[in-house]
Amino acid sequence: MKLVILDTGCSNISSVKWAIQRIGCCSCVSCDPDMIICADKLILPGVGTANTIMNHLNKNSLTDVIKSFKKPILGICLGMQILGSYSDENGGVSTLGIIDKSIELMNSDNLPIPHTGWNKVIFFSKNYLFNNIKNESYFYFMHSYAMPVNNYTISQCYYGYYFSAAIQKNNFFGVQFHPERSHKVGRQLLKNFLEM
Repeated sequence: MKLVILDTGCSNISSVKWAIQRIGCCSCVSCDPDMIICADKLILPGVGTANTIMNHLNKNSLTDVIKSFKKPILGICLGMQILGSYSDENGGVSTLGIIDKSIELMNSDNLPIPHTGWNKVIFFSKNYLFNNIKNESYFYFMHSYAMPVNNYTISQCYYGYYFSAAIQKNNFFGVQFHPERSHKVGRQLLKNFLEM
C-alpha cells in the first residue's frame, strides 16, 4: 500500500508520520501532485490556519487533485476543516467544498478556547472508522474552530454545544480530534483507516 501524508505547509506532520510508523506502516510526506495521484490512501494533517493550508494547496496545484481523489482520504483537525466549503478563521477563506458546511469559531458557552484536551466522542452510527472502538471513547482535541453537526457527521462531541467530531462523505473522512495523540483509541482509528 502506498500511503501519502500530504505536506500541507502546517505543523504536526511528523507526529502523524510517527504514529503511522508505530502501527507498522510506511508512509511518505509529499506535496507532489503526481505522487498523490498514485497513492492508495491520503492523509491531510494540519495544525495551523485555514489560510496557510489553502495557500499551500493552491500554490502546489493540489486542490483539484484532492477533490478528484477516489481512494480513502483522512483529514485530521485542520485537515478535516478544509473539507468544508468555507472557514471563518482570520477573515475567512474558501476551502475544498467537499461538504457544504462552513467552519465557525466555537460557541463554547464561555468555556476556554481553544478546546484543548480529552473529550468524549459519541458515534451516530456504526462506521468502519470506529471499528473496535467503544462508543463514548475519549480522544484528544486542540482547536478553536469546528464544523456544525450535519448530514455527514458520523460522531459528535460536546464542548458548550455539539459539533462534528468526525465526518464522512463517500471516500472522504475527517476527524476533528488528533488520533496521533489519542493513545490506544487513536492508534486503532488510524489502523482502521489503513485497513479500508
